[in-house]
Amino acid sequence: MLITLFLTAPSLKKHADISLLDGRFIAHRGLHDIPPAGCPENSLAAFEEAAKRGYPIENDIHLTADGRVVVFHDDSLKRMCGVDRKPEEMTLAEIKKYRLAATDQTVPTLEECLETVGGRVPLLIEFKATSKKGSYALCDAADKILSDYKGKYLIQSFYPFVLGWYKKHRPEVCRGQLSSGFYHDPLSHRLLGCLLFNFIGRPHFISYEYKYKNNIFFRLNRLLGAHPICWTLTSQEALDSVKKQFKSYIFEGFIPR
Repeated sequence: MLITLFLTAPSLKKHADISLLDGRFIAHRGLHDIPPAGCPENSLAAFEEAAKRGYPIENDIHLTADGRVVVFHDDSLKRMCGVDRKPEEMTLAEIKKYRLAATDQTVPTLEECLETVGGRVPLLIEFKATSKKGSYALCDAADKILSDYKGKYLIQSFYPFVLGWYKKHRPEVCRGQLSSGFYHDPLSHRLLGCLLFNFIGRPHFISYEYKYKNNIFFRLNRLLGAHPICWTLTSQEALDSVKKQFKSYIFEGFIPR
């Protein structure tokens, strides 16, 4: 029992910046898939629309082959841009040739995202990586950009090594562990679902898939003081069903009330 508590325990010190998201609805990949048209996910248009309406923004970042940080979710550009290539295998110039979901929007850089938001709302930035080395490279590149940003941001990732990097190098930045139930996934994912890698990064908050709100390890983290954030709600009915278990709410495809 003591070993389990050591492995899964979040940071025992509450981070002041978590108040930026407390009770807030967070626009998943910006405010997209609702009017006005032409606002695909993780686009400058979607970030502008969310910022105008006062919603904190969740977005995702990758590192390109030439060391640039771009805001994009998937492991491949196929779904959003029609080309089956990974962001990590392409240069920024190559990525910029493509359009998001047949609109005039392109994949933005992190710098372009920050300039568009301009500190109007908090950012919840998800770091996308697939290895320890990749995690560290992405953290180093993103930090060089974010260190000059005057607005508020928090970071999160499925990859515990991202949180470990921030715990060591930028302990002042509020950090969160992303996870889900992963009940039928490989062992490494199931361990992540049990939050057994929390000892690496000691997260201030837990972003957990709302469908698994009753997971015992998630509930344990709540009891130990980790701020609970749910992802990703797609209806008002889903939102209403989780208000007792979570304190912040990532949403898309509807306007919460």
